[in-house]
Amino acid sequence: MAAGSRTIRIVTTDEALFASARGAAAALSDWQIGEPQTTEDLLAHTPNVGDVILLDAWQRTDNVYEACRRLVGKTRCRTYIVTDDRNEHSDAIATFCGATGTVQRPISGEKLRQLLQNAAAQAPVELPTDARGDGERHLPERLLRDLAGESSSRLIDVLTDPETGLFSYDYLTFKLDEEFKRARRFDHPLSCVMLGFDGQSDEGTLAALAGIFLNASRDTDVLGRFDQSSFLFFLPNTGPQGAEIMARRIQAAAAEQGLRDLVGDRLEISVGISYFPHVAVKRREDLFARAREAFLAAQHSDGPVVRTD
Repeated sequence: MAAGSRTIRIVTTDEALFASARGAAAALSDWQIGEPQTTEDLLAHTPNVGDVILLDAWQRTDNVYEACRRLVGKTRCRTYIVTDDRNEHSDAIATFCGATGTVQRPISGEKLRQLLQNAAAQAPVELPTDARGDGERHLPERLLRDLAGESSSRLIDVLTDPETGLFSYDYLTFKLDEEFKRARRFDHPLSCVMLGFDGQSDEGTLAALAGIFLNASRDTDVLGRFDQSSFLFFLPNTGPQGAEIMARRIQAAAAEQGLRDLVGDRLEISVGISYFPHVAVKRREDLFARAREAFLAAQHSDGPVVRTD
């Protein structure tokens, strides 16, 4: 490495992306690109101050947004998410996850030069202390405020449900598209879970349910509120059996806490599960529609949990 040279660190399993990034970096002075790494590599061996990290949105080994949350504030590097979809929400999602921004595929020399110039002109990013891996599961609203700051209230309002603190319907729409594309591209399992109850409940009951959901889930699971009395989850790298285990754990916890609706009836949780890969699931809409259909069947006494086998 030449004296004063800095490194572009790339987290990807895509050889084509790495090749394009390496070609783009070759034309830049004082920069080199390192071999592909994992998130764990970067956490175990801290990059040099001033290096830049590129996180592939379609990496096989990790959820890119969770990986970004883990890295930002620990590596003292600018972190960019590499996307191949000009979704209007991609920059906003990257921002609340702590990323400096996004860069579109394919990576060209001009894109990389502009990105590095912007990185050099900005001050280092630091996260609040309690957002740096304290081992607790936090509601999305708290995570968003930790990562984006109080000034991003409009983004927080759009992405979270005010009564539960879970992700909003709008964000669920974004994540359904993203998670389905990733599962189809890499042939990974993805479960879609719709669950809910009849009637209405107060804010205390909704908050208790949100806590149950978080305790039963993993960091990479996407938990959101679909409507007044139902919720929608996306479980990456999870087949139907794993989704059913999670669903029954939630039902048991709700029963154990004795949760009740506004008229005092016990809260009965119904669950519908669909999954990919499945012969009937060709599009993201199929995944959602089948989970919705199974959920309605569960509500009509076909059973507390219905899977679309």
